[in-house]
Amino acid sequence: MSIRIIPKEKQAKGAFNGGEIVENKPIGFPGEGGELKPWSNLFYWAYAEARTNSTIGLHPHEGFEIMSFILKGKIRHFDTRNKDWLPLKAGDLQIIRAGRGISHAEFMAEGAAMFQIWFDPDLSKTLQKPASYNDYKSEELPVANKNGLSIKTYIGEGSPVTLDTPGLVIRRFSFESGTHDIGLDTNKVHSLYIIEGNPEINGHPTNQDDFIIMEREEKLKMSSDNPTDIFMISSPATVPYRTYARML
Repeated sequence: MSIRIIPKEKQAKGAFNGGEIVENKPIGFPGEGGELKPWSNLFYWAYAEARTNSTIGLHPHEGFEIMSFILKGKIRHFDTRNKDWLPLKAGDLQIIRAGRGISHAEFMAEGAAMFQIWFDPDLSKTLQKPASYNDYKSEELPVANKNGLSIKTYIGEGSPVTLDTPGLVIRRFSFESGTHDIGLDTNKVHSLYIIEGNPEINGHPTNQDDFIIMEREEKLKMSSDNPTDIFMISSPATVPYRTYARML
């Protein structure tokens, strides 16, 4: 069993437009620093927050599946397939299946925050496919409430979201206080981001913006006396294809 905690100050950093948008990155691009390199089919993970209204200009992507999870505020998204600016708000989810190539731009309103996470779906296959795009409104995604614990499922049982990247389960856990247990698949690596709060995770103290990697753990035990919001991606411990990160 293994639990590793990476605080915000040891994550990679980034910024756009002279600091109008700032990022901390549990998984940065090669050369950006930070303690972690890609694992499983996770290639890149950034938490971005807008200090003022700001636009990230049109830029290209290929191959990867790029997901944006809106955590606070509002953003707008433009891509060369839809050719229109589409709005997203807190709780919504956006997917770009970059395929043979697509370009996009993003506007973030002041105070908006989101995760942008890149998944490797086996580029040897997806680079042969046309690009596609979907967005999902928060109300389309299933939420279960169990003894004071709210569980929102982005990818997994009951969710309408589909990906080419195999073996993913993505959930968000929110609660006001107390202790809550969730069973875990020991064949997956569980990657957690503390969005809000300072809970104990399996007995380990954590703080807001900490990033946690759990391997071969049978359960997730979350304990806190304060409001807590935790985002978790469960991905295969072993990926049955050669990922781009393994080629670098």
